[in-house]
Amino acid sequence: MIRLVVLVTSFVILHSSFAAERPNILFIFSDDHALKGIGAYGGEGNVAKTPHLDQLAKDGMLFRHCLVTNSICGPSRATVLTGKYNHINGFPDNSSVFDNTQQTYPKLLQKAGYQTAVIGKWHLETDPTGFDHWMVLPGQGSYWNPDFITAEGKKQIEGYCTDVITDEALKWLKDGRDQTKPFMLCYWHKAPHREWSPGLSELKLYDDITIPEPPTLFDDYEGRASPAREHEMGIDKHMTLHSDLKMPIPGDDLPGSGAKRSGWYNRMTPAQMSAWDAHYNPIYAAFQKANLSGRELVSWKYQRYMKDYLATVSGVDRNIGRVLEWLKENGLEKNTIVVYSSDQGFYLGEHGWFDKRWMYEESLHTPLIVRWPGVVKPGSENKDLVSTLDFAQTFLEIAGAPQPDDMQGRSMVPLLKGEKVPDWRTAHYYHYYEYPAPHHVAPHYGVRTETGYKLVHYYDRNEWELFDLNKDPHELKSLYGNADYASVQESLLLQMKELQVKYKDTNPTAPPPKTSKKAFGGKGNPNKAKGKGKKKAE
Repeated sequence: MIRLVVLVTSFVILHSSFAAERPNILFIFSDDHALKGIGAYGGEGNVAKTPHLDQLAKDGMLFRHCLVTNSICGPSRATVLTGKYNHINGFPDNSSVFDNTQQTYPKLLQKAGYQTAVIGKWHLETDPTGFDHWMVLPGQGSYWNPDFITAEGKKQIEGYCTDVITDEALKWLKDGRDQTKPFMLCYWHKAPHREWSPGLSELKLYDDITIPEPPTLFDDYEGRASPAREHEMGIDKHMTLHSDLKMPIPGDDLPGSGAKRSGWYNRMTPAQMSAWDAHYNPIYAAFQKANLSGRELVSWKYQRYMKDYLATVSGVDRNIGRVLEWLKENGLEKNTIVVYSSDQGFYLGEHGWFDKRWMYEESLHTPLIVRWPGVVKPGSENKDLVSTLDFAQTFLEIAGAPQPDDMQGRSMVPLLKGEKVPDWRTAHYYHYYEYPAPHHVAPHYGVRTETGYKLVHYYDRNEWELFDLNKDPHELKSLYGNADYASVQESLLLQMKELQVKYKDTNPTAPPPKTSKKAFGGKGNPNKAKGKGKKKAE
């Protein structure tokens, strides 16, 4: 009996010691966060107020070139979870359904002894698997008084979505987890996704600031392939006054009558509506009086868009500060790796656009900041080509778990340690599928190199673009077919074909393999995380 007690006690001590040695992982993921929306990234026209993310960068490593494989919400998340391109994981566009029976890094972390949770935006149709605890928004979710899908059913929580997601994440950290195990918490925000709805705390944050206009706000799309001219994501023609910019529908002039503005407004409580109207009604009155048109109207819409977008980002930043402070107060800061990223970048007026999808730089890049006390050098930067494709294997190596051979990325742990990796990728492969709705962005694939060259093929049109980012950082003039770049073009074509073979995208112009709703029982599928209304394909 004494021997048994000693053995059990030894096992508990060893298990607790092993758990303490392996770091916790806090994976913070936002939606549609452009690099220019984080102060630490700097850059032309950057006025973002993100003190907590800026401090995270000072305490950790900021990646300058984290690239996505497909710049759209659901497909990007599927790649992060599986470590595979979308033609492999079956989720190429937002009409897909995620096969939640397939291998994901949360399932592998569970097997390695981690406690896993996901709280916030999911956007993959089927319920999360591989998580000990999950609480996710249905579809895109709502900014105000959001609904959540849980294993026990659906519930609504009063408050602003970014605050509520944080409240629930803190509840799980405090009381919901097994504290003898290391944890992986996916703390995933809806913000700053369209319609860029700021929290009441941030409504006036940018009132006294004029946001610098990007030099390509009035782009004429000359010098490129035809798809750039055929977009439906322009601030001028496609950004709505009532939904996107929070203005009442024309003719709806009564103060406080914003119920006609958009369906999301009707989710607010009377107190929320009152604070909202006190902010936006004077803006609308001034807008009516100004009677703007042409370029002046576009500039006004840009200012309103950017102030709302950046205020929404600042709400995310404020809440990140709450979680980081909790880690510090509870002695978990030193043994918790904090990773901040987004499902893709976003256009903040560049080329006159909002949204994402294109292989142009602003949506190809996504932020990545990692704090790993004792491993990552504070205030360091990395300029290697890394990808959201690499996240799964990075998490697995951090946890000491095996990395499956069929994952297509590569662990970034050596880079985080400041090591030079001689055979790291020198070119990145991209493939976008969703067409025509929404936003009318033609399907395309291409390659982007570390030396600043980019080749893009719009394969349904058989049109090409080639850019030299060193000489043309705004990507205004395609050099495809230019004799001076013949050798560059030939090299890029070769690299692109090699990457298609490497990533098994060997028939890239064919419709990609896609998991359908029928495979999961259609409407009767109990695993479908659905909410009210039609799912937005954003």
